[in-house]
Amino acid sequence: MKLYDYILSGNCYKIRLFLSFLDINYETVPVDYYPGREHRFPDFLEINPLGQLPVLVDDEVKLRDAQAILIYLASKYDTSGRWYPRNPEAMGKIAMWLSFAGTEIMNSSNARLHDMLAYDLDADKARANAHAAFRILDDHLVEVGFAGQEWIAGTQPSIADVACFPYVALSRDGGIEHDDYPAIQSWLTRIQSLPRFIDMPGIHFMK
Repeated sequence: MKLYDYILSGNCYKIRLFLSFLDINYETVPVDYYPGREHRFPDFLEINPLGQLPVLVDDEVKLRDAQAILIYLASKYDTSGRWYPRNPEAMGKIAMWLSFAGTEIMNSSNARLHDMLAYDLDADKARANAHAAFRILDDHLVEVGFAGQEWIAGTQPSIADVACFPYVALSRDGGIEHDDYPAIQSWLTRIQSLPRFIDMPGIHFMK
C-alpha cells in the first residue's frame, strides 16, 4: 500500500491517522506540494489528473479524495465494523458528515492556506464560514451529548470523526480559535485520547 502524501496537508493526515488507528503498514510517497508544487508535475497528474492529495494505491486499487479513501479502508480492513457500521442509518449519518468534512469544514483549510502559504483568497470570508460550520458541529455534539453520545455519528468513533477532526484541530493556523466551542474542545480531546492516535505539525493537544 502506498500513500502519496504531504506532511502539512490535513486531508493527507486524515489517512495517516486512520491507517494508524487500523494498525496498517504502508509506504509513504512524499509529494512536495509547497513550495515545490509537485502535485502539478506531469508524472503526478498521471496518478491523479486533478492534481490533488492524498492518493492511495492498494494493489490494483487507486483512489483519490480523502473521504473516499476512508470509506475504502474501513470497508476493507476494519473487520470489527466499528469505524463504518454496515446499517443504513449509520451509513447515512456518516455520509452526511463526510460531505460536511469535505465542504463546510474546508473553509478552515482555506483560512489556513491564506495565513500559512499566502494563498490569494478571501480569508475573512473563509473564517466566517468556518465559524458557521464549527457552530453547526458544536451544536450537534451538544445535542447528541444529551443522549450520552460522544461521537459525531454514533456511540463509537467512526470515519466521520476522522474526516472532520484535522481541519478543526488545525484551525488555529488560520486564525480560528476554539474558545466558543466547548463541545468541540471536548470532542478533540476524546479523539486525541484514542489508542494509536498520531499527531502532525499544527495539532496541539487539547486541555
